[in-house]
Amino acid sequence: MGLQERVYSVLIVSASEKFCDSLLSLLSEAVCSPVLTVSDVGAAERARSERDFDLIFINSPLPDDAGIRFAVDCCRQGGTVVLLFAAAALYDSIQSRVKKHGVFVLPRPVPREAILRGLNWMTAARERLRSYEKKVQPVEEKMEEIRLVNRAKWLLISELKMSEPDAHHYITHQAMDRCCAKRAVAEEIIKLYS
Repeated sequence: MGLQERVYSVLIVSASEKFCDSLLSLLSEAVCSPVLTVSDVGAAERARSERDFDLIFINSPLPDDAGIRFAVDCCRQGGTVVLLFAAAALYDSIQSRVKKHGVFVLPRPVPREAILRGLNWMTAARERLRSYEKKVQPVEEKMEEIRLVNRAKWLLISELKMSEPDAHHYITHQAMDRCCAKRAVAEEIIKLYS
């Protein structure tokens, strides 16, 4: 799926209806769907607990918080890209606090072209995060398989008094003989002896 074909889930956090309306007018339904708008950090946290969002726009400050901690938390917890809009007078201090966490910041007022440019940066960053997620997942799966095989080996050692090389050899040969993954053999051993 090409970059132009990708659809991004969006959360807009702003107490200003005017801000939400102007931002919504820039977001194409073909590219941004679903788009959810909330007016405070509490509602934004509830929305995030119900689903993951690819892109989050925060118009700071909000009625219940500045939104800075929420922006940082969103970036820390995974594949979400965040753009925080801040008052021009506070831009430098906010930028210095959040840039190390990967939060994008734009000073208000923001010209339409700058928001569109920011949206392009956000989608590019989201795609980069997706590529990392694809690379990390197989590594995590392999690590889980290694943990299961090791656990099965230790069960064979303790229950059947095998040596570690014999236990490893047994699992490997069972997998080859049955044309299945070592993980499947290990899961059966764990189920049998646990």
